[in-house]
Formats: sequence, C-alpha cells, structure tokens
Amino acid sequence: MTGPTAVITLVHGRHGHLRRQHEALARGTLRPEPYVVVTMNDPTATAGLREPTPAPHAVELRAGPKGLPLAEARNRGARHALLAGADTLVFLDVDCIPGPALVHRYTRSLARTGHEGVHCGPVAYLPPPPAGGYPRTGLDALAAPHTARPNPPPGQLVRAPDQDYRLFWSLSFALAARTWQQVGGFCEDYTGYGGEDTDFGQLLRANRVPLYWTGGATAFHQYHPVQDPPVQHLDDILRNARVFRRRWGWWPMEGWLHAFERLGLAHLDVRTGDWARSDRPGTGPAVIPPGGSG
Repeated sequence: MTGPTAVITLVHGRHGHLRRQHEALARGTLRPEPYVVVTMNDPTATAGLREPTPAPHAVELRAGPKGLPLAEARNRGARHALLAGADTLVFLDVDCIPGPALVHRYTRSLARTGHEGVHCGPVAYLPPPPAGGYPRTGLDALAAPHTARPNPPPGQLVRAPDQDYRLFWSLSFALAARTWQQVGGFCEDYTGYGGEDTDFGQLLRANRVPLYWTGGATAFHQYHPVQDPPVQHLDDILRNARVFRRRWGWWPMEGWLHAFERLGLAHLDVRTGDWARSDRPGTGPAVIPPGGSG
C-alpha cells in the first residue's frame, strides 16, 4: 500500500486552531495529501491558511437545526479523500496540533501491522497560549498527556484489549482505506455533540478490527475552556445517548448523564427507561480547562 495519506479535519469557527494545525502539518516529516477540511456552516474557514502545502481541500456541509453533523462530516471528508486516491486516512480534530512526526508515525505503524486495524496516538493537553502564541517547537515540554488513555513510548505499538474499545475517540486516529470501507464509517444517526465516537469504537469491536495505541504519534490539544458537565450540549447528549442505547443496549456517557441528574437537569424516566430532561434547576457546571472532553 503506497498511495497517499490524507488528513481530515472538521471546522466550525476556531479558525486560529485550524491555522496552527495547518502550519504544523506543513512542518511535519511527512506532509499529507490531500488535507481535507470539512467546513460546517463555515464556508470561509480555509481563507486564512497561509502555507502553500498541504493545499487544503475544502468540503462544505450545511448543519441542520439539531446541531453540527459531526458523524456525517467525518464520512463526507473520508469520501472526498478516497476519491482523491488516499490509501490511508488520518482524522485529527481541528483543535489538535499534530506533532512533527504524527503523520509519519501513523503510516509506519500501519505498515507494521500490514495496514490492519485502527491506530490511535496520544493526545496531550496544552495550557493557555502565551502572548506570542504557542511555540513552533517544544510543545512536549508544555503539554500533559491525557491520564485516562495509554501513552506508549515513541515507536512502541500496543494492541488494545477488548475493554479499551470504550476508550476510542476521534481526536486523532488513523486507518487504511479498506478498513474504513469495512467498518462503513460513522453512524449518521448521531447529530450534535456526543456519542458518535463511542459508537464507532463499538463498530470496530463488532467488526473485529484491532485497535492499537501508537507511541509517538502525538497530537497537542490547544487550550479552550470547557464546561464539566457540558450543559450547553445537554439535549444533544440525551438524544445521542438514546440512539446509542438503541443500537448497543447500554448507556454511554454515564458520567455526564449522572452529573446532569445531580444538577437537576436530567433524570432516568422509570416509565420509558430513557434519560430525559428535568424541570428542576440545579447548580451550574464548573468551567474547567479541557482534560477529559472537548
């Protein structure tokens, strides 16, 4: 498998994040081709990108009233990359700066496994940027790896046990085109925030696709404030949790669901067996630096 490697990202606002990601890809040891940017209600998002390579391929997608169609957007980006001839797909959230070796390490780790499986690199969280912005080098010294996910040393590849499929998330991962086609992409029943990542992990498990933790393919998550729990996404999370339970028979995002319950925002309806909105107001959520979501 010697075809091109695509990087796919989604954007709605956060143009500064997109610009820093693009600049880092341009400095990487292996540049992607194509670099697919799916713009959700944001047709001018790529206008401020200054590096000549990798040239962004903008794919426009209109969002409906239920929120950003994240699952559909990832599928649309993958479809564009495949039509452009990509053999390897790397998905990277717009708020992630790729380490200089990220694309190269993903392609090498896929080659080591015969281009099977889904490969996930570490995500390390950056503090707020200094006045002059994040430095171009040395981000490792600033960032803290996510404590709930494996972080193998650079060059090491660890096959995940079955229970780790619940840890899959779409911030940063890579797979061969044939694996994407085998799995069928993200389920588009999910709209708005939450659930589609966990669903994709279960699709991997159901299709017996190996999951690997890839040391050294590090993405640096740019700082932005988040709420814990994310009450601004309450309706999305309740709706998508019901979709997930219908498909897989158990509740995802239980930590958030129970946090909403403690705040008086949601409850488990004993008549329907579903989580639903509550009318009781509760204490507001904390605004915290990102480290578990967002």
